[in-house]
Parts: sequence; C-alpha cells; structure tokens
Amino acid sequence: MPFKIRDYRPEDFERLWEIDQVCFPPGISYSRYELGSYIRRRNAFTFIAQADGAKDLNQSILGFIVAKAGRRAGHIMTIDVLSEARKQGLGSSLLETAETRMRSAGCHVVSLETAVDNAAALAFYKRHSYDVIKTAPRYYSNGVDALVMEKNLLQTAPSDNLLR
Repeated sequence: MPFKIRDYRPEDFERLWEIDQVCFPPGISYSRYELGSYIRRRNAFTFIAQADGAKDLNQSILGFIVAKAGRRAGHIMTIDVLSEARKQGLGSSLLETAETRMRSAGCHVVSLETAVDNAAALAFYKRHSYDVIKTAPRYYSNGVDALVMEKNLLQTAPSDNLLR
C-alpha cells in the first residue's frame, strides 16, 4: 500500500481521534481533549501517514505519530496505525521521521511509554533499538502499568564492514 508522510493539518483532528479510539482500549486511548492538548503542546509535532491516491482524504489517513522535541530529549506521545495498514512500514516510517525531526532539533535521547501487556508495541520498539528503562506502576487510567522505553539518538548503526 503506497503511502506518504506529511505534516498534520487541523482538519485531520477528528480522524486522528477516531483512529486512536480504534487502536487503543478505553483507559489507554485518549479523550478528544487529551489528544488535542498533546498535538498543541509547545515543541510538539504530528506526522500523518496517508494512502497515496485516495479520493477521500480524511479516510486515507492510515496512521499518525504525535511527538515532542525538547532541548535535549524528545518524547513519543502516541503512534497509531490502523490494523489493516500494519506490517507495511507505516509505523517505522512515522517513527523514523519523528526521530529525524528530534535529532535536527538537538535531541540526544527519545523516550516513550507503552502498556506492559502490549506485546506488539514492545516488539516494534525493540526492533527500533528502544530499551526498557523502568516500569511506571498504574500509569494508565485503567490501572495498567507502563514500560518506559528510551533510545539514544546519537548512536549510529554499526557499519556493514564491522559486521563481517
């Protein structure tokens, strides 16, 4: 499924909230107020993964990421990809685009939280070199613990020559 990554536009908001409700269970998904406040936070940015060539632009949104670039540290607030669009590189493209933005803003490290029982997210972040730093007890409003994960943005991938 061909897609492109683009910047958020205010008219995307309602669709992003709908996607968040589908991607996460109650107690982990955001209210409209919460999602809106994260998108509007100082130094926050939102990228959209959109299907190429779709006639209905609103329905062509397949996923999104909301993140923040601070002085030296970035934070991923959410990454949501519709189930039918998973395993096609959208999540990885969104994450890599956000990490690039954070590096260009001077971030050395990026952190995020994910539910301890979200095995798919844990595997995804591990594939992208995130490490578990600690557990945040009862982090979510439904009482589920979160794992705090972190990635060093200054590390570069080892050269192919070093692997041989």
